[in-house]
Amino acid sequence: MTKSIIKASRPLALAIVVGIASLSSTGCTQRSEITWHEPGVYKGGDDPLLAKQRDPQHIAALKERLVMGQSDR
Repeated sequence: MTKSIIKASRPLALAIVVGIASLSSTGCTQRSEITWHEPGVYKGGDDPLLAKQRDPQHIAALKERLVMGQSDR
């Protein structure tokens, strides 16, 4: 009787193993987009912080924050 149960459960076990293997292998098939970088060349979109870094008021505010934050040490 146990041999008939084992024989009956083999196709089910095989189906489960094949299902798990197929689902776990789908993560390996994703295409990734490769971005090639060149040293010193920014290829992203416009960066609003670059304009702020050139503003003398912004630079002064950052220096003031630095002095306030570091003065207690």
